[in-house]
Amino acid sequence: MFPQGRHPPPLQPGQPFKFSVLEICDRIKEEFQFLQAQYHSLKLECEKLVSEKTEMQRHYVMYYEMSYGLNIEMHKQVSAVGARPAAGEGGEEAKVGDFVGK
Repeated sequence: MFPQGRHPPPLQPGQPFKFSVLEICDRIKEEFQFLQAQYHSLKLECEKLVSEKTEMQRHYVMYYEMSYGLNIEMHKQVSAVGARPAAGEGGEEAKVGDFVGK
């Protein structure tokens, strides 16, 4: 959790506790500033991810709407082709030459 080299080595058994109140306060202040900086960078990263998520959702909705519209159009065209009388069913028979040159 703590970066290497920021703290003095641990005390050996029997070694007296040699920190003054000011040193302890300074250490606490350093750790607090370090945690604040970490919090700030994580907050910025989270905000960036939220904006990317919103953008991805917007693209998803756009593609969904396009897909839905194309699907509806395809069904309209299939229905229109199916509604025409087929050749030989009382309508005029289509000839190969009818479609050439038009």
